[in-house]
Amino acid sequence: MTSTAEAPKSGARTAHPDHLGHVIFIAAAAAMGGFLFGYDSSVINGAVEAIRDRYDVGSAVLAQVIAIALIGCAIGAATAGRIADRIGRIRCMQIAAVLFTVSAIGSALPFALWDLAMWRVIGGFAIGMASVIGPAYIAEVSPPAYRGRLGSFQQAAIVIGIAVSQLVNWGLLNAADGDQRGEIMGLEAWQVMLGVMVIPAVLYGLLSFAIPESPRFLISVGKHDRARQILEEVEGHNVDLDARVTEIETAMHREEKSSFKDLLGGSFFFKPIVWIGIGLSVFQQFVGINVAFYYSSTLWQSVGVDPTDSFLYSFTTSIINIIGTVIAMIFVDRVGRKPLAIIGSVGMVIGLALEAWAFSAHLVDGKLPATQGWVALIAAHLFVLFFALSWGVIVWVFLGEMFPNRLRAAALGVAASAQWIANWAITASFPSLADWNLSATYVIYTIFAALSIPFVLKFVKETKGKALEEMG
Repeated sequence: MTSTAEAPKSGARTAHPDHLGHVIFIAAAAAMGGFLFGYDSSVINGAVEAIRDRYDVGSAVLAQVIAIALIGCAIGAATAGRIADRIGRIRCMQIAAVLFTVSAIGSALPFALWDLAMWRVIGGFAIGMASVIGPAYIAEVSPPAYRGRLGSFQQAAIVIGIAVSQLVNWGLLNAADGDQRGEIMGLEAWQVMLGVMVIPAVLYGLLSFAIPESPRFLISVGKHDRARQILEEVEGHNVDLDARVTEIETAMHREEKSSFKDLLGGSFFFKPIVWIGIGLSVFQQFVGINVAFYYSSTLWQSVGVDPTDSFLYSFTTSIINIIGTVIAMIFVDRVGRKPLAIIGSVGMVIGLALEAWAFSAHLVDGKLPATQGWVALIAAHLFVLFFALSWGVIVWVFLGEMFPNRLRAAALGVAASAQWIANWAITASFPSLADWNLSATYVIYTIFAALSIPFVLKFVKETKGKALEEMG
């Protein structure tokens, strides 16, 4: 049988698919989960102050309502790998689509604060599933020569989802004459903001019926002929399909299906490679990126920016996020994952440090002084740019590539779950930390951005150009 070391001779690493457009469609359809991930995560930005006003809650309770969705995200991420291994990647996507739809309707029509929180948890579960199944599926159907760029579709979809949510929020706010609780279609504006997500949720479900199952899953359940057909679709006619199937099957037979116990080992509970995945996920969140997407409107209003302008700045930040992601997609397979991570970390340190300095100024008539105001605005966009062109993309690419076959599903689930827990910690703590000292809060984020540099240099290995079966 063909060994893993010999497998690249089959041409799998260098073959160009005959139908690249079809492969792009498959990856884009799968990444629709990423769009919903971004949309559902950030749409709450437009509703924060309205929820505070309608239910008359303080910063601590408000933060829990905003952050509670992330608990659902962590659960969804932790279980998605096992669900996908049992019933397939496509069925997992369809379950997520249903949960997104239910969450959107429920969040738009809450009876009270408690059931709004419940619908957010359900949406969070769907986000967690999408955060795992999207990059795993794309990595499994993508030819190695294109895998980095196609893997970037997940993050591209996330940032487009963020931008669209902010644009929709801004448009609805203007339709409600600048009042987040103004009436639109018989509902308050913030309710419509949350309910609009039902449209992409239904589209995601429909697209899941138009794309094929993962060849690796099909081989795992004995459907070799169908797996060959899909491999031919995505890797081209010039690839030795029997050799590719044998390569995948050999790796799967040699290595047991992933389970939590497979991740255990080493000196610190998990195997080192699992800790590296967890570390990447935690650093991605501890730089405070989601403060920019969950609380940016509230943040700008807290330093004197009027609500309409604060929504506009949230949107422009999202556009910068898209630009940075496009840059990453262009260079991720050219310069590699590690160089982008280092460049991004350095840029984030500069942007966050400038924000910390700007927010240290005393407010004059409830506003930042002009110099500090402009520095804060520019630095916020700079920070998002460097995050997007690096950590926003490469972490998802790494998590889809770095684990051995026997660990991949379970390890990706644990790493993504850790990411959501870290996200929750930042999201739940920010309002209270900002009330305490906004500048010091940004100093903390700056420190984590700085620490990410030695972490990448010492522990993270480059995965550029390697077949998934080579990871070990």
